[in-house]
Formats: sequence, C-alpha cells, structure tokens
Amino acid sequence: MVATMPAVNHLQAKIRVESLNFYYGPVQALFGITMTVPAQQVTALIGPSGCGKSTFLRTVNRMNDTIPGTRVEGRLLIDGHDIYGNTTDVVALRKQVGMVFQKSNPFPKSIFDNVAYGPRIHGAKRRESLAEIVERSLIRAGLWDEVKDRLDAGALDLSGGQQQRLCIARALAIDPEIVLMDEPASALDPRATARIEDLIGELRRDYTIVIVTHNMQQAARVSDFTAFFYEGHLIEFGPTQRIFTMPKEKRTEDYVTGRFG
Repeated sequence: MVATMPAVNHLQAKIRVESLNFYYGPVQALFGITMTVPAQQVTALIGPSGCGKSTFLRTVNRMNDTIPGTRVEGRLLIDGHDIYGNTTDVVALRKQVGMVFQKSNPFPKSIFDNVAYGPRIHGAKRRESLAEIVERSLIRAGLWDEVKDRLDAGALDLSGGQQQRLCIARALAIDPEIVLMDEPASALDPRATARIEDLIGELRRDYTIVIVTHNMQQAARVSDFTAFFYEGHLIEFGPTQRIFTMPKEKRTEDYVTGRFG
C-alpha cells in the first residue's frame, strides 16, 4: 500500500518521514510510512482504532523507546536531523517536541508547579524567571485569566477542560517547536472541546501541531493536512479539504463518509 502524497513543496518541511517501519517485538505496527509534515501547520492523523496513529505519533518524540522490545527502521527527520541517529540527545528531543495525552494528567502539585516542572528540570531556578514562563504558558493555553489568582491551588481541583489546558501549558513551558496531541479532547464535554479546538487554531501560528483524533468533524475543523492510516499503512495524506471532499483512495472515501471505522 502506497499513500497518495500531496504537493507541499511551497511549505517549509518540519518533519520528514522516510520508509518508517515500527515493531512491537515480532509484531510490525507501521509499514513503510513516508510523509512530510509542514511547519506551523496542524496535521491530523485519522483512522480506525488500532491502525497505528498513536504509535506513529509517539515515534516523533521517541516515547516508544520506553516500551521494551520495540524497534524502528527507516528515518524520521526533524529540521533535517535524523532523530533515530546515534547522535540524538533524547532529552533535548523531548524538549523540542512536546506531548499532550488523551487523558489530562496534571501532577498532584499546584497549578504553578505543574507548569514550572519542565523548565525546572531543564535548569530554570529563579522564581522570577519561572513566574514569567508560567504566566506566558498559561496565557498561550488560554487558562491565565481563570487561574491567575490561585496559582498555588491544587491542579487536581480544576475542571477536566481546565486540567487539559493546564497540560497544554505544561507542554508549552519548555518552548517546544512541535506539539503532539493524542486525542486531547476525547474525554471532554462539547464546551471544553470547543475551547481546545480554538486553542489549537491559535497555537498553529507558533508551533507545528500533529493531532490524533477519532472525530472526523474535529479533524476537518482544526487541521490543515490530514493523514489517513489503516492497518499500519499510510493510505493517503493531503490538504484536509481535499481529503474530506475529493479523496483519491476509495478506502479514504469509505472512512471519511462513515462506511467503516
């Protein structure tokens, strides 16, 4: 299976994936993935459960390295550097590539300490500097006005939607260039989901965003490009409007029109 590739030459490439295979032990989960993710755009990964979307997402910051027995073949380049090469500093990579998970996972700490956690790990110590980072990150995550008077309150006291935006602020606090989002709104109510989608639209100005979503309407609303995965293969990749209105592959058409999935 070879994906239909779009013309994205007019956009700067942030991530280039070349013939990427991924294995969980003897089981192959991704097959020959080749695609280019443009900079400062939102790319949605869609497809049925178990098709490889989240596995692929986690190859971009090597989160899969934490699973024993995994193996990668091929190349994945960020700004031209192969992140699976021997010279890659994985700690520095995960500073460059932030991650927001499906279920909000704030630490059992204060709102301030949640956002300051990453910068502290990377060497920021001065309270004044941390305060600036926390404020800037919370503003970017659309949460500052709601929590600015209670930064010392526990993060677990926030609503579900607020907790997810806090996790986005925590990811932004380390100044990443790429933000990965694995179904960031799937556990939220419609109002909180709308806030997250609005936020993604604002963040695309400063970050390259890759989002996994099962929600076809959400993918159509928030993304510039869409990649359709099926059984570990990239079937089609292109501008979102074309993928949803004029797909070139029948399997893509069947999926986006609800015939399966």
